Amino acid sequence: MSKHQARKRFGQHFLADDSVIEQIVRAIAPNPDDNVVEIGPGLSALTQPLLQRLHKLQVVELDRDLAQRLRQQWPADRLEVVEADVLEVDFSRFGPDLRVVGNLPYNISTPLLFHLLSQAEQVRDQHFMLQREVVDRMVARPGQAAYGRLAVMLQARYRMVKLFDVSPDAFDPPPRVVSAVVRMRPLGQDRPQARDAALFAALVSRAFTQRRKMLRKALGDWANVLPWPELEVEPTHRAEQVSVAQFIIMADALHAAGIRL
Repeated sequence: MSKHQARKRFGQHFLADDSVIEQIVRAIAPNPDDNVVEIGPGLSALTQPLLQRLHKLQVVELDRDLAQRLRQQWPADRLEVVEADVLEVDFSRFGPDLRVVGNLPYNISTPLLFHLLSQAEQVRDQHFMLQREVVDRMVARPGQAAYGRLAVMLQARYRMVKLFDVSPDAFDPPPRVVSAVVRMRPLGQDRPQARDAALFAALVSRAFTQRRKMLRKALGDWANVLPWPELEVEPTHRAEQVSVAQFIIMADALHAAGIRL
């Protein structure tokens, strides 16, 4: 087959380091009957070693030429190729107990994480390679500079672990940034949950939109209805000081006060 030219508009950087590939597959630890979906298989750097361990693999690929190449390489009963924009894919089509993996295009990584967030019920785990800066934001704790809306929204739903960094020279072409691999496991039904998920999301968004301001200013009119003495949060706190659990308590207090979206 002719050499595929990476396409900038798709954010393509193909993993080419065998030792890194082996490290990722070892972290995933697939069993033959696992229900695995790979996002952005590209030139099959992960696809091939995964298929060596799986009876069947499903992949989502936007690039028409790469999708055709994949279909030519493996029979349909081993590799199911979904040619689509992953941001528009309903993951319920893949069935339950999903294991989602991928070297995610940097230009859609955050929208994709939020897209998958809405479908976490059917996911067992997710292993992604992302820009290291994004992974650091995902796993950041309150008080850290990287802590923000992304951390709160994802940590409310997943237990996440940053596994290891990947240098630019592991890719062809090399990106300008260091990458990292993260493991995400959905938390169970017994996790702390806001009564109104949409209100929780809106609260977190409002708090971090003006993260340098104290909550009493950043939250606008909502600050006036919150029963501050009953909360574990001070109106003089900034969003970066508030934990996931505290945001849930605040959202429930807003709900109890009659705030609806």
